[in-house]
Amino acid sequence: MSIISTQPLTTLADRYAAAQRLFAEAEAELKAVKALVKAEGKEVLDGQYCTVTLSLSERKTLSEELVATYLTPDEIAACKKTTLVETIRVKAKTPVAVLTA
Repeated sequence: MSIISTQPLTTLADRYAAAQRLFAEAEAELKAVKALVKAEGKEVLDGQYCTVTLSLSERKTLSEELVATYLTPDEIAACKKTTLVETIRVKAKTPVAVLTA
């Protein structure tokens, strides 16, 4: 993939936005390829450069609604963990870059 632009992407904001657009395209391609891998129905797919392994596992989750029937709100709050989440948002000003494959 390459970035074709009428102006150089010299600012960090513009570079970030361009990289974000490339990432979105790559993520969409990966999602489509994942669907094809799953559709093959094979645990192992051998390629020229790599081997892809498909596996299935179970994940256990905890129902907060059910926990609330056993614990008080204070007890639930004492069990919760707070994490810091950073968010970067991009709002285009003008169409500066066009991404092509």
